[in-house]
Amino acid sequence: MHPNAALIHRFYDAFAKLDAEIMASCYGDNIVFSDPAFTQLQGRAASDMWRMLCSRAKDFSLTYEGVEADDHQGKAHWVATYTFSATGRKVVNRIDARFEFDNGKIVRHTDSFDLWRWASQALGIKGTLLGWTPLVQNKIRQQAMQGLAKFQSSHSG
Repeated sequence: MHPNAALIHRFYDAFAKLDAEIMASCYGDNIVFSDPAFTQLQGRAASDMWRMLCSRAKDFSLTYEGVEADDHQGKAHWVATYTFSATGRKVVNRIDARFEFDNGKIVRHTDSFDLWRWASQALGIKGTLLGWTPLVQNKIRQQAMQGLAKFQSSHSG
């Protein structure tokens, strides 16, 4: 197995155990993370996002497959199943991940998923009817970033 493929396995094995510290150790100091909710996080903010999500996880399970990697890039497909804390609704989020590596660390991590599908599950009828609109999607992003900022302020120092 390529060392970068092993790194992806380490990342998702840790995530399955909700071990955000091991996840963070897979990232380079200048990591750039993005997904449809957290559009661009850099450095510690990316690791703090995983710390926040792991600390809040309810009824969480994770599976992953299709790990491929070479010296420069990699990919995986993962599925997170959990209860969305804000609504108590069950979410099954199917995500395609792309990675870039440097010096044995992940330096860019991009997750892709259907935000409308996520909103339909997490928010119920409002998400189904309006989750495709820029207004609702921007509100989801705004709330995600506000949650991260609140988490960071309560866990700093």
